[in-house]
Amino acid sequence: MSDKLKFAVIGGGSWATAIVKMLTENLNEVGWYMRSVYALEHLRRQRHNPNYLSSVEFKLDQLKLTNDINEAVAYADYIIFAIPSAFLHSELQKLTVSLHDKVIFSAIKGIVPETGLIVGEHFHDEYTIDFDNIGVITGPCHAEEVALERLSYLTIACNDESKAKVVADNLQSEYINCKISDDIIGTEYAAMLKNIYSIAAGIAHGLGYGDNFQSVLMSNAIREMKRFIKKVHKMKRNINDSAYLGDLLVTGYSIFSRNRMFGNMIGKGYTVKSAQMEMNMVAEGYYAAKSAYKMNESNGAKTPIIDAVHAILYENKNPKNIFKKLSEKLD
Repeated sequence: MSDKLKFAVIGGGSWATAIVKMLTENLNEVGWYMRSVYALEHLRRQRHNPNYLSSVEFKLDQLKLTNDINEAVAYADYIIFAIPSAFLHSELQKLTVSLHDKVIFSAIKGIVPETGLIVGEHFHDEYTIDFDNIGVITGPCHAEEVALERLSYLTIACNDESKAKVVADNLQSEYINCKISDDIIGTEYAAMLKNIYSIAAGIAHGLGYGDNFQSVLMSNAIREMKRFIKKVHKMKRNINDSAYLGDLLVTGYSIFSRNRMFGNMIGKGYTVKSAQMEMNMVAEGYYAAKSAYKMNESNGAKTPIIDAVHAILYENKNPKNIFKKLSEKLD
C-alpha cells in the first residue's frame, strides 16, 4: 500500500487510540496529536496510552507524536478527528494553519454544542470545507474490541467515494471490515442519535426493566431514528443497514458502551453531575440529547424516546415516572 498520503489522528481517548492502531496496520507512519503532555511522555517511554486501551502496544517508529495540533494538521493530508464533540470547538480555536487543503474525517459521534451542528456540518459551515473533503467514520465498532483484535466493522461515508476508499483501505485489516457509504449526513446523525438511545437503554436497565422491554425500546428507537433523519436529510437509505441499526444495537447493548453506562447510573439514582464525575470518559449522548431535542422542535418528528431522555437529563424529571409514561407510548 502506498504511503504517499499521510494521516494524522486528533485525540487521545479510546477511539483515537483504536484508530491509530488500525492505521499502523497499514502505514509506516501516523501522526498523532494528544493534548496531554503526560500521556505523550508515557507513550514515548512505555509504548502504550496510559489512560485508554493500555493493552495496545505501539511501535514508536510508526508514530509522529505531538501535543501541537498545528504540527499534526500541517503534517497530514487526511486528518481524523476523534475527540469528544464538547471539546472540538476549543481545540479548533488553537489552529493557525489552514484546513482547506486537507481531507477531514470525523470519528466523533456527537453534536458540537457551540453551533448545534453535527461535526461534518460544523466543518462545512464554520470553516467552509467542501463536503467532498469531509467524511465520517462510524461503526458498529467498539474501541475495546479493536484493541482485542476481534472482528469488527466500520462504515466510511463521504460524498467523494474515492476518498472514502482511501480511508477504508488504510483502516481495514484481518480484523477490520470496511463498507463505503455516500450518506455522510445520515450516518453521522445516526451515530449521534444512537448515543441518546443507548442512554435510554441504560436508564431502563438501571430502573430494573428486563430484556423484553429493551427489545421493544430498541425496535422503537430505530424507527424513531428513521423519522428524525428523514426530516433533516431526505434520501434513499436502508435504516436496517449496519451503519444505522448495527451501530444502534452495539451501543445499546454492549458492556463497553459509555452511554449505556451513564444511563444505567441515572436509572439507579445518580444525579447527572455525579454520574459524569464518576465516569472517566465523556458520554456523548448527554450533549446530543439537548441538541436533538432542540432541533426537533422545528422539525416535528415523533420522538418519544429523545423527549424522555431530555426530560430526565435536562428537566430534572423522575426517571421512573418518565419511563412509565414512555412505556405506554411504545409499540
